[in-house]
Amino acid sequence: MPIILGVDPGLTRLGVGVISHRAGRSVSLVHVEVFRTPPDDDSSARVGGMARMLAEVIDAHNPDVVALERVFAQHNVRTVMGTAQVSGVVLALAHERGIPVSLRTPSEVKAAVTGYGRANKAQVGHMVQRILGLAEMPQPADAADALALAITEAWRGVPGSVSQPRSSATPAQQAWRDAEAKARRPRLQR
Repeated sequence: MPIILGVDPGLTRLGVGVISHRAGRSVSLVHVEVFRTPPDDDSSARVGGMARMLAEVIDAHNPDVVALERVFAQHNVRTVMGTAQVSGVVLALAHERGIPVSLRTPSEVKAAVTGYGRANKAQVGHMVQRILGLAEMPQPADAADALALAITEAWRGVPGSVSQPRSSATPAQQAWRDAEAKARRPRLQR
């Protein structure tokens, strides 16, 4: 049963949702949480805090794939910068552990979960509640968004991913991936 971690990145609030995926479209909740950092802290403390909290979740649940919301342009540059910084942390933590990352756009996630790419936050939250059979809608919206990312990954697979899950690689794909990783390692100077 694959475990999927969905991450809705943000510097003030970061949603993480872990689900298990069984045959077909059957998914179930494993863990959901929203991390917060104080807006008055400097950026390095906030990014460092998010890194520690994310590492704990990744290590506790050992996901097979991470579904991360793709950073997109907004009018608020400060929000985009914080989101991009935390996304970089997610990518680095996953890379260190050999976990593939799938990047998903907000409209792709909305379409997968609700059937409509312009659904609002409440519609996404309601559908996540129904899909996972939860008594209540996940709150705040960052929690529902993280779970929606994980559900999208479960249902749509890995075509948009940075790399493929370890279990789905053919021997040739794995050999190629190993060779690429070896080529990227820094060589010691003698």
